[in-house]
Amino acid sequence: MKFGKLVDKAWEDKTASEILAAPPSALEGLTEKHDDQLKALGITTIGDLANWKYAKRAAALAMLAETDR
Repeated sequence: MKFGKLVDKAWEDKTASEILAAPPSALEGLTEKHDDQLKALGITTIGDLANWKYAKRAAALAMLAETDR
C-alpha cells in the first residue's frame, strides 16, 4: 500500500506495521517537537496515538456528526 501524503517521505515505503511503530513525527505535518509533547501524554508511537482513548472518542464523535447532516 502507498502511504504518500499520510507520512513523511522517509516512511512512504514502509509497511503499516512499521509505521505504527514509528514516532508520531513520521506522520506528515508533525515534528520531533510534537513527539516530545505527545510523550508527556504517554504516546510514543503512531500506534499509541491511534489507540489513545481520546483520539478514538474524537473520531467516533466526528463519524456520528456526519449522520446529523
